[in-house]
This record gives sequence, C-alpha cells and structure tokens, in this order.
Amino acid sequence: MVPSINYWAVLVATASSMVVGSIWYARAVFGKYWMKAVGHTEESMRSGTVFPLVITVIVSFITAWVLAGATFIAWKFYGGSFFASALLTGIILWLGFTAARMITHDAFDRRPWGLTILNIAHEFVTIVIMAIIIGVWPPA
Repeated sequence: MVPSINYWAVLVATASSMVVGSIWYARAVFGKYWMKAVGHTEESMRSGTVFPLVITVIVSFITAWVLAGATFIAWKFYGGSFFASALLTGIILWLGFTAARMITHDAFDRRPWGLTILNIAHEFVTIVIMAIIIGVWPPA
C-alpha cells in the first residue's frame, strides 16, 4: 500500500518543528541550561549555525513525511478517526524510536540526565504538534 500524504500538512508540520525549537531552546526558556549542558558559549553560538539549521529542516521534513505516511497506514488498518490515528501514531513512534534511542545514546555518552529529559521532552512536543497538524489536515 502506498500511503496518501497531504504534503501541505507535511510542510506546515516541518515549519512547526522550527517554531517549537526556536521557542524551546530560546535563552529565556531552556536555552541557558542547554548551552551549559552541551558546553556552548555565547561565542560558539554566533558561528556555524547555518549547517545545523539546514539539517534540522531536512530531518524535520523527513520526520513529518514518515509520520504522515505511518498515520495513513494506521488509519487504514485500524479505522476510526484520522486525527486520533495521527496523535497515537506520533506518540508511539516517539516513544519507540526517538525517546528509546536518545536515552540509549545519552547513557553511553554519559550526558546529564537533565539534558536527556530536556531533549526528549522537546521531541515529544515537536512530534505531538506535527501529529496535530497532520491529523487535522488529512490527505484528500
């Protein structure tokens, strides 16, 4: 089965990722803690930001696209509400792939648990907002 995907929803979900990240990691929100936990300084943050932003847009698009496709497949298989399928699929994929893998890598990297929780929570919020966008804007 080839899933039907609303690419407008995927593009808006991709943009939402950038909005969530810019708020989440703003210095006034969690940015100061994040910078300290990963070893960034004001100086290190001034240079080399283009490449990470380009990468973020690309992987956010891939995440939204996969979420849209997985949502469509789950919805076709289980039936019911497309919105509920999007939300549940997003949460399950976040838990099974994003959270589980980040915890494993951060444990081996010996990162502070506060940083792990901060990043996992960011990913949760990002995925849930993407799922909401995809869920309210199903493919035609």
